[in-house]
Amino acid sequence: MRNRLRELRAARRWSQADLADRCQVSRQAINAIETERYDPSLPLAFTIADIFGLTIEEIFLPDRADTTNDPGPS
Repeated sequence: MRNRLRELRAARRWSQADLADRCQVSRQAINAIETERYDPSLPLAFTIADIFGLTIEEIFLPDRADTTNDPGPS
């Protein structure tokens, strides 16, 4: 899943620590989300969206290659 978090944070001139404080998570969590090593929980995604005044869909973008209807191995 791709995201616009770094772009949105930079536009407000917030550090990762600034955003982390607003979200009540660690700076490392923000870094992991920005570098796409971690997908936030749904409650955290809602918090991030509220902070930026956007919808989740405007921040977190599905990686089209990963969206299939295949349920995976049984």
